[in-house]
Formats: sequence, C-alpha cells, structure tokens
Amino acid sequence: METALDLIKKEASRHNRRILFPEPEDPRVVEAARCWQTEGLGQAALVSSSPERVLAGDLELLSSHDESRLAPLAERLWEHRRHRGLSLEQARELARQPLFHAGLMVASGRADAVVAGSIATTAEVIRAGLQTIGTAPGCDLISSFFLMQLVDGRTVTFADCAVVPQPDPNQLATIAITSAASHQRLTGEQPRVAFLSFVTRNSAAHADVDKVIAAVDLARKRSPALQVDGPLQFDAAFDPAVGARKATGSVVAGKANVFVFPDLDAGNIGYKIAERVGGATAIGPLIQGLRKPFMDLSRGCQPSDIVAVATVAALLAGED
Repeated sequence: METALDLIKKEASRHNRRILFPEPEDPRVVEAARCWQTEGLGQAALVSSSPERVLAGDLELLSSHDESRLAPLAERLWEHRRHRGLSLEQARELARQPLFHAGLMVASGRADAVVAGSIATTAEVIRAGLQTIGTAPGCDLISSFFLMQLVDGRTVTFADCAVVPQPDPNQLATIAITSAASHQRLTGEQPRVAFLSFVTRNSAAHADVDKVIAAVDLARKRSPALQVDGPLQFDAAFDPAVGARKATGSVVAGKANVFVFPDLDAGNIGYKIAERVGGATAIGPLIQGLRKPFMDLSRGCQPSDIVAVATVAALLAGED
C-alpha cells in the first residue's frame, strides 16, 4: 500500500523544485541531497561558507561568499530590514551566512525551498526564515507540525510539536487552522481538527481547559467551514467507540486527523511516544506560516528524514 509520503514524492517529482541545503558540513545532509537528486525528486544545491571543505561530488555547490550573488542578496536584505536599523554592511555579513544566503535565494526566486536544522537550532532556522522570506500573507504566527504515518496506513497531523511553547487561545486557533490547511494540501483529506486536553467537553474545570475552549470558539469564528471540536481527550478524538461515548454527536470525535496539542510539552512528548512506542513514522518538524518553505530538521535526523522533509518542502513550494 502506498503511503502518504509515496504520493507526496510522486507529486513533488513532477515539479523539479530546486532545494537548498545550507549545512553540507554534515555528511548526513550531503547524503540526503544526493538521494533527493538521484531519486529524481528535484534539484539539490549545497550552500557553504567554506566550499573547499565540502565533499560535494556531483552535487551543485554554492559559496555564500560569491560576490555575484552576495551583492544583490545583501541589497535585498537591507531594503527589507533597514527600517529596523539594519545597515548595508550588516546585511552583507548576514548574507554571507549559509542559512541567510539560502533564504535570500528563495526569496529572490533563485530556488524553491530551504532545508536546514541538522546543525543549526530551531531558533536559528526560524530567525533566518523570518528575516529572509517573511511570513505568508495574512499569517502572523510561525508554527510547526508533524505528518505521522501510523502503522495501520493512516496519516495524521500533530501540531505544534516544535515551535510555540505556550500558545494562547488565539495562537492555538491559528495553529489549528494553518495545520488543517497543511494537512489537506499534503494528504488530500478533509481535515477534522481535534483540540486536545486532559478532559473531554466539560468533564472538568481548569484554566488550561478554558484556554482550549476559547481556542475552539475562535477557530470556529475564523474558519466556519472547518470541522473542529474540543476539548477532547486523545482517546475520544482517535477512537470511534470512545468518541461516540464521550462526545456524542461530534463530527470530529473518533474521526480526527489533525490533533492540536495544548502546549509544546504535550506536542513534543506526544509525537515521540507515537513514534518510539507506537511505531509511527514522524515526518518533520515541518515549519508553516512562512511565505516559502524554510524547513527545520531534528538534530538527531537521519538522511531519510532529511529527504522526507525536502519532499514535503518541494510540494509546499507552490504550483508551477
């Protein structure tokens, strides 16, 4: 049976996207870039500040100090950031950094997406993405999600598991709406969004439950056509029999495919339990909310994980 990732690879390969990998000092990245290109998924290019130290083989290798690209990219960054006090010389120094150089190439249309984070921290990756690519129209929050391929063949979305530590109700609603759109784009399924909590409906009173209730109300007002429910315990959201018993009449309970965790502790712990104990394959973290894909990686990633994230990035880069 074909998995969601198999289908995403098929679609991504039709577009021949150019993906930039700005951490080629990591051999996992070079191996993944080579696999990405060899599998016919698109074009891979490595970006380095010290290309002489990189064993690129037959892969395209770009120097972030190449003046033919550096000058216009630095000018672009300065134009976009000078209102915040950035000088042209500071812009040049930032543009020499591979993360920023790669992001500016995507922003200027010279590539389609960036995949990084095997060495850089999540904060460094998001900072570079925000300052070079910027947020998507109408979006004021950067968050993340994981595509979780379950052992029974289903693919569900977990959010947010990597970026927003303590989302308020408005942020939680934004995470839900954005994650639902990402899930539909990548799987083709109608999203059914469960706002998770330690209670189902009104079975207990607590400030954390109130936050989830407020987020559900906001999501319904902002996206009336979206199927959402909560607060729901995970079993009520996931298991049809439990959902029917605990949340009678819900269009989401027992049928959810997008699971929104109340905070980063729960999300990060939840996806790792599903992966390590439940045998699920976790694809991500996948950053959402930027104008173009600038993806983060787990620093414990394997080359196959990098290929998977690059594949999703290629698909999210937009239609030709």
